[in-house]
Amino acid sequence: MVRNITSDIKYIGVDDTDLDLFESQYIIPNGISYNSFIIDDEKIAIMDTVDGRKCDEWLANLAEALGERQPDFLVVQHMEPDHAGCIEAVMERYPDLQIVATARAVQMLPQFFEEFDFEGRTIAVKESESLSLGRHTLQFFTAPMVHWPEVMVTYDATDKVLFSADGFGKFGALSHEEEWACEARRYYFNICGKYGAPVQALLKKAATLDIEIIAPLHGPILTENLGYYIGLYDTWSRYDVETEGVFIACASIHGGTLAAAELLAEILREKGAPKVSVADLSRDDMAEAIEDAFRMSRLVVAAASYDGGVFPPMHDFLHHLQIKGYQRRKVGIIENGSWAPCAGRVMHEMLSQMKQVEIVEPTVTLWSRMKRADRAALETLADALLAE
Repeated sequence: MVRNITSDIKYIGVDDTDLDLFESQYIIPNGISYNSFIIDDEKIAIMDTVDGRKCDEWLANLAEALGERQPDFLVVQHMEPDHAGCIEAVMERYPDLQIVATARAVQMLPQFFEEFDFEGRTIAVKESESLSLGRHTLQFFTAPMVHWPEVMVTYDATDKVLFSADGFGKFGALSHEEEWACEARRYYFNICGKYGAPVQALLKKAATLDIEIIAPLHGPILTENLGYYIGLYDTWSRYDVETEGVFIACASIHGGTLAAAELLAEILREKGAPKVSVADLSRDDMAEAIEDAFRMSRLVVAAASYDGGVFPPMHDFLHHLQIKGYQRRKVGIIENGSWAPCAGRVMHEMLSQMKQVEIVEPTVTLWSRMKRADRAALETLADALLAE
């Protein structure tokens, strides 16, 4: 799929609708796009390659866009294989092609392409350095840990385009039209969630540029209402609340804990909570549960005890929150057990390791099944969650 982004910039990326799991862990029911571009000037720059799964299709797009011309530079903003998978193939096809990347990315090249000789075919660029193509001048800005250490982004001042690497990326193939924020949010918190401070540093650099187009490595090219997208990224990377409400994450074995979670949701709605949602961690998408936990202002974890600890889907959920940098939220706990409830202790320990997480009282303890008398404890927990 070759199409014009501007008069000089062409899209040559590909959709992948056959892949079931992105990074072998995130379900992508609507596929994924691998975005790549060329800038057609006195000298021609290719902006990133694509996943090796789609190399033949991408090379065909590249050849169509080039016509009889030869490319001069391959700008590598990120060495992850879904963007760098065709580097060796394109370097072999165009023997005069030079790679432009950060020094760290240049060092990584042999890790992925052991047999290829990159000697004399790389240009390592530093912060704010520029490369002239003729009418277009590319300026490079390092973006370490967004979300790998070698990442950079590229700004084309002529067409006012920011090639943003994985920043502003989104799950979903370009052939599938859908609202941006939901899948962009799920992508952000599961891929970049740990790296809020580096994302903030990159946003500060971007604020100094006159940007009219954001071209990420996944998802649609953004051309309108850029303040909306940048504003969401600012909220997400600050770990601020996007939506006031309560997200209840439940790990239930035989349904007793889930019944309590659903009753708590009803109580919260009756008490005026602006938004309440419940996820069954045994069945619902874990990445979406992580997204909702970061999005909402309050969290409740409800889980059964299991093998002297907590039911594994809840342990997995809390582990994901830990490694993605969950912080600055108010959290309530519901535990269940038939003879020695212990899930609450484990959940409390895991939550206590997270930054600025306030665990509210009471911890609600159920014995096997919810009883009529347990409603009072759920009411008290709801009040504590909704208190300012």
